[in-house]
Amino acid sequence: MRDRTEHDRGAGRWRPGYPVAAAVFAVGMAGTTLPTPLYGLYRERLGFSELMVTVVFAVYALGVIATLLLAGSVSDEVGRRPVLLCALGLSAASALCFLFEGGLPALFAGRLLSGFAAGLLSGAATVTVLELAPPGRRARAGLAATAANMGGLGCGPLLAGLLAQYAPWPLRLPFLAHLALLAGAAVLTWSLPETVAHRVRRPRMRAPGLTVPPEVRGVFVPSALAAFGGFALLGLFTAVAPSFVAQTLGVRNLAVSGAIVFSVFLASTAGQALMGRVGVRAGLPAGCLVLVAGLVLVGASLLAESLALLVAGALCGGLGQGLAFRAGLTAVSGAAPPGHRGGTVSAFFVIAYLGISVPVVGVGALTVWLGLRGAGLVFTAAAIVLVAAIGLYLLRRPAAED
Repeated sequence: MRDRTEHDRGAGRWRPGYPVAAAVFAVGMAGTTLPTPLYGLYRERLGFSELMVTVVFAVYALGVIATLLLAGSVSDEVGRRPVLLCALGLSAASALCFLFEGGLPALFAGRLLSGFAAGLLSGAATVTVLELAPPGRRARAGLAATAANMGGLGCGPLLAGLLAQYAPWPLRLPFLAHLALLAGAAVLTWSLPETVAHRVRRPRMRAPGLTVPPEVRGVFVPSALAAFGGFALLGLFTAVAPSFVAQTLGVRNLAVSGAIVFSVFLASTAGQALMGRVGVRAGLPAGCLVLVAGLVLVGASLLAESLALLVAGALCGGLGQGLAFRAGLTAVSGAAPPGHRGGTVSAFFVIAYLGISVPVVGVGALTVWLGLRGAGLVFTAAAIVLVAAIGLYLLRRPAAED
């Protein structure tokens, strides 16, 4: 139950509610994927390899994981607003690194700062959206938080692709636009009610403890592996798909690349919304099998060099990823004892974010020997085997409903 705070005490006058917090969340998350359609331009300008593109991308995930481990619960101590403002500030610093880009070190710094921002936003913004929901609208607020998270991640490439393709200064204007959005988000954040009543000035920076209780491991292992596979698909589209579209399919329109990446996150949002109707027991194996179908379509697009199949794979795979991810998270959080719930959920997110980084770097390394197409085929084959095995296992031993 939420503490009584200035949100309650200020009930007599209008204050921004959970839709405003969701908008702030979306703006912050959009910055984490903003460079996605621009990596090809950076490659031409700086002359680095596809492997380096994936390494630059993966630095983001390292920043997210480090923040989740060290500061995942800091908003419980200092309040939601300060953490949200800090996250927006880190996102602005990341945009400045790209705006005044001076080589690979600036790109690495920008991605790391972006990871720090996303790590803070993932927890603090989600909780803020839920806590600002009036009675009876918590489920709607949960969907708003999901849509803000995945929708923001999808809007970043879409915005950058459109501006880079049809406006001047392709490596400048997307970040200038995001800085303007961040300024507006900061003003909105300042106006949000604070939902933490008892705050401290000096939070304790500590790892929450990622031990998974033995009684949860039967649910945790398949759920976390499904999240790993789903996030690996998101990582593939965010880091590598624009290069495949340009180099293999010959489509060099950056707006098209951004729209393809947007589609996978849009489908993920739809999959997470669908889980509320399907339920955990059916949603987790069904999500895995739909994700497998998406991966098969992605593999087929690589073999046939087909843009239509790639888009179909993005939509199908994103839908399965969203369905499996939300079902797995619900199952894990429901099965964990209250005293270990925070550490168990944090462990789940750490494995998910390892999925968005480690396999993608592997794809980048394989491009050295196999080329982009061959590396993508190896990735999809390995991911299909992993996710299909998990889906079949869960069909035989379905997760319990929360």
